Amino acid sequence: MLTVSVLSFIMTKKKDEKIVKKTVQKAKSEPKKVTYTAKDIYVLEGLAPVRKRPGMYIGSTGPSGLHHLVWEIVDNSIDEAMAGFAKNVEVRLLKNNTVSVRDDGRGIPVDFHKQTKKSALETVMTTLHAGGKFGGESYKVSGGLHGVGLSVVNALSETALAEVCHDGVLYTQEYKKGKAVSKVKKTRDNAMCKIDGTRITFVPDSEIFSEIKFDRKKILDHFREQAYLTKGLRITLIDERQEKPSYYSYRFDGGLLSFADYLNDDGDKVIISSNFYVHKEYEGLDVEVAVSYNSGNETVELSFANNINTIDGGMHVTGFRSALTRALNDYAKSNNYFKKGTENLTGDDVREGMIALISVKLKDPQFEGQTKARLGNTEARSAVEAVVGQALRDFFEMNPSNARSIIDKTLLAARARLAAKAARETVLRKGVLDGLTLPGKLADCQSGTKAEDAEIFIVEGDSAGGSAKQARDRRTQAILPLRGKILNAEKVRLDRLLANKEVASLVVAMGTAIADDFDVSKIRYHKIIIMTDADIDGAHIRTLLLTLFFRYFPKIIESGYLYVAEPPLYRIQKGKKVTYAYNDEEKARITGEGGNENAGNIQRYKGLGEMNPSQLWETTMDPEKRSMRRITIEDAREADRMFDILMGGEVGPRKRFIQIHAASVKNLDI
Repeated sequence: MLTVSVLSFIMTKKKDEKIVKKTVQKAKSEPKKVTYTAKDIYVLEGLAPVRKRPGMYIGSTGPSGLHHLVWEIVDNSIDEAMAGFAKNVEVRLLKNNTVSVRDDGRGIPVDFHKQTKKSALETVMTTLHAGGKFGGESYKVSGGLHGVGLSVVNALSETALAEVCHDGVLYTQEYKKGKAVSKVKKTRDNAMCKIDGTRITFVPDSEIFSEIKFDRKKILDHFREQAYLTKGLRITLIDERQEKPSYYSYRFDGGLLSFADYLNDDGDKVIISSNFYVHKEYEGLDVEVAVSYNSGNETVELSFANNINTIDGGMHVTGFRSALTRALNDYAKSNNYFKKGTENLTGDDVREGMIALISVKLKDPQFEGQTKARLGNTEARSAVEAVVGQALRDFFEMNPSNARSIIDKTLLAARARLAAKAARETVLRKGVLDGLTLPGKLADCQSGTKAEDAEIFIVEGDSAGGSAKQARDRRTQAILPLRGKILNAEKVRLDRLLANKEVASLVVAMGTAIADDFDVSKIRYHKIIIMTDADIDGAHIRTLLLTLFFRYFPKIIESGYLYVAEPPLYRIQKGKKVTYAYNDEEKARITGEGGNENAGNIQRYKGLGEMNPSQLWETTMDPEKRSMRRITIEDAREADRMFDILMGGEVGPRKRFIQIHAASVKNLDI
C-alpha cells in the first residue's frame, strides 16, 4: 500500500508531464520569436574584418585583388621616394607564390608605440588605419592615405616577414594570417643592412584567393607607369620562378615627358616637333602635365593623383580639359583661324589624336572610395587650370609652328565631327536600317530564345557558313556568314560604312542599332563570337571586326558579349585515335619532341571549311568542349593599334615590326 507522500509524488509528476506536453504543443504551433539584442552584435577585432570581407579592401579575390597586394607594398616604397628618402625599389617574384619587396628608404620605425603598447613595426603590420600618413610632416604627399596597405597584405597572407634596417641593425618579425608569431628580433647584420630600408616578404593565402598566379606583364606595366611618375626612381623586377631568372629595371629622369614619348611609339605619326610639358607648384599643389599630338583619331588621357591612376578622372582632369579647350580657342581666334560663322572648337575636337598625362601631388587627396578611381579636390581643378592655361599660352607663343600643327589638327577634327553629324542625319533620313528584316543569310536560332541563352557565330564565306549551319545547335546558336572583307571602320564615315551590306547585316542581326541610336539593352545575343580561319585572311577579317566593335560598339565589349573562337590548328591521328592541337606547342607535346614519326597523317587546318560539321561542332562550337576568348577593351585597342602598324600609311613602324618578328614566322601563307 502506497504512503501519502509517495502518492503525492506520483500525482505531481503526472501533472508536470501534462504541463510539459502542453508547452511543447504550444511551441510547435507558434513561430519561434527571433531576438535581436546586444549579443547579436559581433565585433571583429584586429585584422579579422579584412579576412571576412577582403573585397572591401582590395576590390576582389580574383587576379586584380591578388596583384593589388603587390601594389600596396610597392606604393609604400614609392611614398618614401616621393618624400625624398628612397631611390630604389626591388621586387622579387619567388617560387611557391612568394613575393619580396625591398626599398632603400628610412625603414619602418621599430621603437615602442605608446598608444598600442607594442613596437611601431608590429603596429603598422597588424593594425588597420595605422601609419605615418595621417598627420605630421613624415609624408607631405602619399598614395596610401587610408593606412591599411601593410596590414591588409599581412591579413590576406598565409605568412609574412618584415625586415627593417636602421644604422646597420636588422629588425625582423614574422606573421601568420595577420597575427605576429614572434617578437621583434634585433640583430646586427652588416651584410643585409649596408643601407637603411625595408623588405616585406609575403605569401598570399590560398584560402582567400581562388588562384595565385602573378602576371609578369601586368606587374611590369604597372612598374613602368610608376617609374615614369616618379622622376629618378629605379624600380626593378626579378622573376625567379623559372630556372633562369628574368631581370627588368625602369628609371626615367624625364618624368611624364618620357612617358608621352613612350606612348607615341605607335603607328600614328607625331605632328609636333616637341611635346608640351609643364611641372610647377601652385599654392602647395604639385602639377605635372605632358601633351603630345599625333595623326590618329584616338585620345589617350591618363590621370594620376599621388601616383594613383584615377581611371575615372576627377577635378584635375576637368581643370586640364578646361584650360586646353580655352587656350586653343583663344589662340585660333586671335590668329584668325576661324572662318566667318565657324563655331568654337569643342572638347572632343581638341582632344582627338592627343596623348595627355596629368599628374598632381597634394597633401590631402579626397578619393571617391577605397579604389581611388576619381579625385574630388576642387583645389586640384584650380591649380591644374591655372598652371596649364598659362603654360600653353607660353608654349604657343614660343612654338608657333607646333601651335599651327595642333590648330590644324583640331580644325580637321571639327570638320570631321560636322561631317559625321551630317552623315548620321543622312543615314536617318534615308532610313538605311529602318524597316530592315533580319538578313536572309542569317541562320537564326529558334524564336523565343532569350538573349542571355543565345549566341551568334560570325564566319567568313559561304563554305565555313555551310559547315557551321550544319554543325550548330539550332536552339541557341545563330550563324551569320560575311562575304569578303568589311570596310575599315577607322577610315570611313558612318554613311559609307552602313552602305556596306555585310556591316548593315551585322548591325541588324545584333539588334542594337549604331551610333547615337545604339542601345545595348536591345542586343539579341549575349555571345557574339568571331569565328574566322587560322590563315592571314582570317586574321585580317578578325582585326577588321575588332576595329568595328572597338569604334562603334564599345559597350558590347565592356558588357562581356564579344568573343573570338579558337579552332584547332591541327588534327593528329594515330590509328583510330584522333587528337586536336590548338597551337604548335600543343602539337609538339602530342607528337613528342622527336618529330612526327609517332604521330600518324598530321593535318593542318587553314580554314574552317576544311572541317566537316561534326569536327567543327566537336572542336569549336560545342559549349562543353570548345575554347573561346572573351575580348576586353584592351584586346580591341591592341588589335586596332596593330592594324594601324601593319596597314597604316607609315612605313617605319611596319618595317620595325617585320624586322622584329621575321625570325619567328611559321606556316606563312603565300
